Amino acid sequence: MSSVAPAGTVDVEAVADLEVVAAALRARIDPAAVRSGATETRLYRRDASTMSGAAAVVVFASSTDDVRAAVEVANDLGVPFVARGSGTGLAGGAVPRAGSIVISTSKMDRILSVDPVNRQAWVEPGVLNLDLSRRIAHHGVHFAPDPSSQQTCSIGGNVANNSGGPHCLADGVTSSHVLALEVVLPDGSVTVLGGEEPEPDGLDLRGAFVGSEGMFGVATKVCVKLTQDAPDVATMLMEFDSVAEGAQLVSDIIAAGIVPAAVEMMDQLCLRAVEAWLHAGLPVDAAAALLVECVGEPGQVADEVARIEELAAAGGVARIRTAADEAERAVLWKGRKGAFGAVAQVKPNYYLHDTVVPRARLAEVIEKVYEITERAGIDVINVFHAGDGNLHPLLVYDAREEGMVDKVHAAGREIVRFSVEVGGVLSGEHGIGLEKRDMMSLMFSEVDLAAQETLRTAFDPRLLANPDKVLPNPATCGDVQAVPPGAWI
Repeated sequence: MSSVAPAGTVDVEAVADLEVVAAALRARIDPAAVRSGATETRLYRRDASTMSGAAAVVVFASSTDDVRAAVEVANDLGVPFVARGSGTGLAGGAVPRAGSIVISTSKMDRILSVDPVNRQAWVEPGVLNLDLSRRIAHHGVHFAPDPSSQQTCSIGGNVANNSGGPHCLADGVTSSHVLALEVVLPDGSVTVLGGEEPEPDGLDLRGAFVGSEGMFGVATKVCVKLTQDAPDVATMLMEFDSVAEGAQLVSDIIAAGIVPAAVEMMDQLCLRAVEAWLHAGLPVDAAAALLVECVGEPGQVADEVARIEELAAAGGVARIRTAADEAERAVLWKGRKGAFGAVAQVKPNYYLHDTVVPRARLAEVIEKVYEITERAGIDVINVFHAGDGNLHPLLVYDAREEGMVDKVHAAGREIVRFSVEVGGVLSGEHGIGLEKRDMMSLMFSEVDLAAQETLRTAFDPRLLANPDKVLPNPATCGDVQAVPPGAWI
């Protein structure tokens, strides 16, 4: 085996025998927690995206010491490493480069402390998002970010991707709900970024770390801000004859100074797929439906509902269904959050993008999505965070059809380009990862990308932490190229 790879490079070929890496890890960590068998490592070659890589060794860390040991071994041997939570990411952020050490934090799942008075808690990164809210519910508080994968995604993954969810319209995304982080930096040192106090001294390195997609190190403890449960809630489902009508009502609601807790839209194909699975009485004959939720004091909620109903009536909305109780509200939200799984009734595979566009251009972009997919002969389901213009077009397809995968990815790239052309951005909550890495120049100049690369190397000079993600290589490249689906290693 050769010496450590030079700074700024990752020379996987320098490691002649990957069992040497496994042996070095087993000398520092419980051997049972280090897996190097072909069958085991194959399970960690991909996340929930359409791309795959190749893990050399998987470490099931149980503590900060385990993570630090794994990172130190990676540095000693010049081997790349990638942190992984539940593997629910959709942009290839947890796809390992060939020869990488995968550091799984799924066993670091303890809630370390809860302070209901100051509304904060220290948790390990493997705690599942919904589990956290369920386990602190008796305090009358919850963790506000609520991605559709809430039942399975981890807090560490939420931090890595700065995740959002339906209720981020009013509450904000993960960065608004993380106070401090204990992290193992890419050189193996352990530090705390941020603090429990409202304004910690120094640079906001906590803010830089949240959303860094594993390139700045591994979070081992997270101090999250907890949100008090609202005393009242009203959930409405509205039907529309066109997606454009629904988009217009969204703009009208926000323009009137009303910011609901959530504003979600589902088109007809989505409604039909969900209804076939859930049987919740969804309006399958409507072109689209809008799920609007208001929370707060009873008087505030009643006032907002009345004003939204007035705006809906002025816009010609024929029917509004308001959840009568918590059980009905739960069913409506189950339909919205289960939409991705329900698409299996349409086609066996889906490819999901995550652009954000100005609300004023929402209807225009949705129509463009329909036009692009119809031209390509691809079915599309639109279900998205309409309140902040965060689109989630699901291109549903059968990967066994000849040439279909290439057509789906080409259509996806066209949707992303158009979204940016109208003033949008590449991603709202899923991250850039591997999927949109080579599209970064659509949005950022060479100077912008170079500045981001400088920040990245300040944290990780040797580029061992989740290499080849987010930033093009070199960072200043101007050519937009697609990552060949399923072929990246």
